[in-house]
Amino acid sequence: MTALAAVALAYLVGAIPIGYLVGRAFGVADIRRHGSGNIGATNVLRTAGRLPAALTLLGDLLKGAGAVALGGGLAGGDGQVAAASAVAATVGNCWSVFLRFRGGKGGATGLGAFLALVPWAVAPAALVWLVVVLSFRYVSLGTITSAACVPLGALVLGYPRASVVACAAGAAIVIARHRDNIARLTSGTERRVGERAR
Repeated sequence: MTALAAVALAYLVGAIPIGYLVGRAFGVADIRRHGSGNIGATNVLRTAGRLPAALTLLGDLLKGAGAVALGGGLAGGDGQVAAASAVAATVGNCWSVFLRFRGGKGGATGLGAFLALVPWAVAPAALVWLVVVLSFRYVSLGTITSAACVPLGALVLGYPRASVVACAAGAAIVIARHRDNIARLTSGTERRVGERAR
């Protein structure tokens, strides 16, 4: 299979709208019409509760990791294709063909993808996420800061150049998709963990 086809399949895996599907399974007709309008686990938590949110988070993590394994595996273990597949999965989550090229913000899917690609770089970034969220109770702030840490960690730990570049691209996508959250954080109107959607 060609590298392009492998990356395209990784995109399709990443594009599976887990939060939307979980929401429907738990009686929410369209999660995009509730709360922040996002299909990610945070909005599912505020809208549908803890179990749907946990399933959404787990599903997004698994599809990110699965997309990298699928893309790299179909390309014969090519590291560059695996790196491109990680970015493709993140793009798929953010701009899903199944939702008319709308979607989530790439945080959990990107985490799963880069956990498969650069696991030792993700470990300290995950710790940063945990510390930030526990300290400030802003999931978005934790996601933004931890995303920025992944490419730095990949570089410091000596991962291949393609992986470092992929991490930088993925982090840029995730941070850009959180631009509204950044604006709310700046203005002091961002919702904290535990606050339900109005």
